[in-house]
Amino acid sequence: MRNFLSAFLCGALLFGSANANSLEFDTSDPLYMPRAEEILSESTVSFGRDILRFGEALSYGLNDRLTISANAHYQIDFSGTDDGFTSTDLGGVYRAGTSDTFISDGIFGFKFGGSRNVRTPGFADSTYYAGWRFGRQWAGLTLAATIQSNWIFDDVRGMSYIDLMPEAYFRLDADWRLGMSAIIRKATTPSYNQEWIGMKVVRQFGRTQYVGHVDYEFEHEDVLIGARVNILF
Repeated sequence: MRNFLSAFLCGALLFGSANANSLEFDTSDPLYMPRAEEILSESTVSFGRDILRFGEALSYGLNDRLTISANAHYQIDFSGTDDGFTSTDLGGVYRAGTSDTFISDGIFGFKFGGSRNVRTPGFADSTYYAGWRFGRQWAGLTLAATIQSNWIFDDVRGMSYIDLMPEAYFRLDADWRLGMSAIIRKATTPSYNQEWIGMKVVRQFGRTQYVGHVDYEFEHEDVLIGARVNILF
């Protein structure tokens, strides 16, 4: 744990300088929310442990304080038979408070389990989640953290777990951003405890962002490489 936290903090200090740039279309910012009647599309692809994953998420701003979203994921297993739709999520984010110094959001949602042959605790039936996201935005830097609790109701794989997810996000200039994140997971089934650290690079083109990321999990030494395209309508 100590080495894990040190890696995250050292990375944040290394890239700590940032230049000012507009927040309006910065959809990769960890505190970003679509404004009223805006639609955000996030198309993802990632590869790790011989599994290729595809995802699509759509978020819609009902007003300037409430966003609803839905997303689905599909995976191809190159070394086994775990092919199929892994999960479908319905959720929302409510902006509970905002000021010049602090932003806080409530997060809530429900996840439907995917295909039977890809069932894991993450893709089990009837998964509910709720959490709190908070942080501070400056012109060139955003610092944020999310605490989220998940409850899985499944006859075989039922459990609960809590994720702590700190993030540091830097607007390097008008077109480039750099993000660092971590996930510390504590589960009632200890074998599912995890510690992830990740880095992403973002290129801005108007209302579109292209994102590349690399994530590493310490316990099982897993590496996940992926890309995402954000389009704001």
